Amino acid sequence: MEYNNKKAYFNYFIEKEIEAGIVLVGTEIKSIRKGSISLNDAYIRIKNNEAYIINMFIDKYKEGNQFNHEETRERKLLLHKKEINKLLNHSMKEGYTLVPLKVYIKNDKAKVLIGLGRGKKLYDKRETLKKRAMERDLKRM
Repeated sequence: MEYNNKKAYFNYFIEKEIEAGIVLVGTEIKSIRKGSISLNDAYIRIKNNEAYIINMFIDKYKEGNQFNHEETRERKLLLHKKEINKLLNHSMKEGYTLVPLKVYIKNDKAKVLIGLGRGKKLYDKRETLKKRAMERDLKRM
């Protein structure tokens, strides 16, 4: 099971990728396994030398009673201090941001693939759309 953030690949040039674990509560892992997750508008922020994923939507688990979770809460990411410092140094450069690229299950644990992205300009996005259209046309022939 893999949930991609297609918007991130469209809006950013991804220069580095790093895998991190996510701290989840009770019913969140069940919702992820069920597929009720969205990475649109999600981003990563580093504060107090800890990484957090913001605005990742995990739908409430239908069978979860009063112990259900908040849908868009801040979730802590599990990274080593070296990795956090490296990401912080790279993201401080002008035009760079940290975005979640994928969420997937690996060895029964939820993981997120973080990308260091440099923002695309409008003409870069148009170029991406043209390439996709040309590839689609070639496949049809």
